[in-house]
Amino acid sequence: MLDEATVDALRAQLPRVASVVVAEVMQQVPAYDVPFQGRMGKIIERAVQVSLASFVTLAAGAAPQGAPVGVGVAAARELGQAEAQRGRPVEALLSAYRVGASAAWRELSVEAIAAGVDAATLGRFAELVFTYIDELSAASVAGHNQQTSSAERERLVQLDRLTRGLLTGLAESALDEAVAAAGWVPPRTLTAVLVERDRVLTTAGVLDPRTLTLAEDLPGVDDHAVLLVPDSGGRSRARLLEVLAGHDAVVGPARPWGEVSGSYARALSAVALGRSGVLDTDAVLPELVLHADPTALSDLRDVTLAPFADLPEETAERLKDTLRAWLLLQGRRELVAETLHVHPQTVRYRMNQVRDLYGERLADPDEVFALVLALGR
Repeated sequence: MLDEATVDALRAQLPRVASVVVAEVMQQVPAYDVPFQGRMGKIIERAVQVSLASFVTLAAGAAPQGAPVGVGVAAARELGQAEAQRGRPVEALLSAYRVGASAAWRELSVEAIAAGVDAATLGRFAELVFTYIDELSAASVAGHNQQTSSAERERLVQLDRLTRGLLTGLAESALDEAVAAAGWVPPRTLTAVLVERDRVLTTAGVLDPRTLTLAEDLPGVDDHAVLLVPDSGGRSRARLLEVLAGHDAVVGPARPWGEVSGSYARALSAVALGRSGVLDTDAVLPELVLHADPTALSDLRDVTLAPFADLPEETAERLKDTLRAWLLLQGRRELVAETLHVHPQTVRYRMNQVRDLYGERLADPDEVFALVLALGR
């Protein structure tokens, strides 16, 4: 394509052109201003010069068929991977390619024209340069995407391990290591939210994007997934409950992020209550306390409610409901009647029956406390 004299003229200018290319990339692509300075700048400049020399060789028709041009497509792919590892977006690298190619072509075309290269040859040379830049760009994008995908998969694995460690109460030192491995920035608090496993993605979509999720092999539960929502304590809790409206979810208390296993344990215990919709565990603390030991509660009911055992079931249930309302409303008959939707005389009649069953035990504070617990929902 190019004659020997033109090739010699272009080669003589390559050190200068390489320096111009690097300088323009530094000026027009801010991401490479600092990285291209000092020793690294000299290395990059030499790499650019090698690439330009191979272009000139190829344009002269002296390169073997299929010979790699410049630093090569494989190296461009590796460069894309390296940029992903450094956290730089691929767009910065593509911009550097475009700026560098434009600067190189501007400088080389001036020399080629001065050497007498005709327009048709110059056009083919330009096509060669920019076609190869496109190939380099595609290779770098592929490398960047591959590294990003691989890094993202590894990050997700580490986040899963971190989440599982948080739920199981991992030791502080091990937790710090898991945080570092996941590249995770701990919030002030975390709140455990339990949802049905097939609803985890839908629910996560309305929550803080920093939310940690775990949907497989949860400790203590089989058919649920957990979401650990950051910084949703205090006044922010109302917002969390509002966002979750329309989802079946059990919301544990906010806890310091390293102690979120306590929030998870609270949410797990609330699942047993079998409520639908959004269940705020802060709103059902009495029920959770009452049901913390189901066996003990069952034994308490057997002993405390034994006087009702010999009555017909329907009668026993009416008297239990009346006694519960009477205890909670401190014996105010009108309020008890209103709550039960009966006449006050009906309340009097039923409570006389209860007094016949319990006698003086209704005057004993310890017995009354036991009855309140036994009759709790």
